[in-house]
Amino acid sequence: MSSRAVAKAKLTEDAADRPARLLAWYDRHRRTLPWRAAAGERADPYRVWLSEIMLQQTTVRAVGPYFEKFVSRWPDVTALGRASLDDVLRMWAGLGYYSRARNLHACAVAVMGDHSGVFPDTEDGLRALPGIGPYTAAAIAAIAFDRRTMPVDGNIERVVSRLYAIEEALPQAKPLIKEMAATLLGPSRAGDENSRAGDSAQALMDLGATICTPKKPACALCPLNDDCAARTRGDQETFPRKAPKKSGILRRGAAFVVTRSDELLVRSRPEKGLLGGMTEVPGSQWLAGQEDAAALAQAPELKGITRWHRKAGVVTHVFTHFPLELVVYTASVPPRGRAPDGMRWVPVATLHGEAFPNLMRKVVAHGLDL
Repeated sequence: MSSRAVAKAKLTEDAADRPARLLAWYDRHRRTLPWRAAAGERADPYRVWLSEIMLQQTTVRAVGPYFEKFVSRWPDVTALGRASLDDVLRMWAGLGYYSRARNLHACAVAVMGDHSGVFPDTEDGLRALPGIGPYTAAAIAAIAFDRRTMPVDGNIERVVSRLYAIEEALPQAKPLIKEMAATLLGPSRAGDENSRAGDSAQALMDLGATICTPKKPACALCPLNDDCAARTRGDQETFPRKAPKKSGILRRGAAFVVTRSDELLVRSRPEKGLLGGMTEVPGSQWLAGQEDAAALAQAPELKGITRWHRKAGVVTHVFTHFPLELVVYTASVPPRGRAPDGMRWVPVATLHGEAFPNLMRKVVAHGLDL
């Protein structure tokens, strides 16, 4: 019997009240989040969109302070669309996955320019915007506009895969999980086909974040525990099933920390590609099996440098598709030393305001002994 057939077989009349039970639990236990509208209030599409972009592969705890900074600086999508990309990248620095910041700015510009500062209220309209994929479009449509759709994030995947004991491994199981998640949408009020769809989605998100956690789920507190297939079997922590993860090949390179008095030599990465548009110190290519000598040969050419000093140890970082090791070299130039083309000097005292990704913050700290 296939995973789909087994899951559908569990959709019995006894489970018909699941959406109502879920919403009743949510009404009592909903989390208070900076971007979430209070009970009975209409959600602000800008805050919903901004939070959903920030929360991609990032925890609620990490996102909170960044969200507050963004809405304080740019209180609506028009204000954000009028900002420069450099300012957005600086504000985003440290949050990671920097393509999100570039897409965030591009989306704000599109909403401001093409939609008069008003977000489209349908999934199709939202998906046409930069940086908004199927999940994000469904989340905004449900939460901000109460469209009858169920977005499926990691928390919802876990709840649904356990509830129906879906044996198929991720990512292949995603279509089935999405189909079964839609059965948990709250019932509509007469004459209102979109009623409480956003609350149903947020209820499942909260359930996964607080009760149906990856390890040691608090099943006794779950409003859906009576008919949870995985709990009945006693193997709930084994869901969702996951295919073996492939680890990327280690890449190696060098980073060059050059000072001129109390200034540091930096450059901006190309707009497209990994860490696009972010600030970095000069460096070599990042290649698998690259020898130190080959990396050192890619050092920037500056007058006054006769020798590079290699710092002990390496800086390590793990990207989504590969781990990285960087050897850090330091040098200093005379007070009037000129920056090579495409590079610039910035005061060390103002480095906190630069759009350094976490990797470069580690490199600079290592090179300057901060």
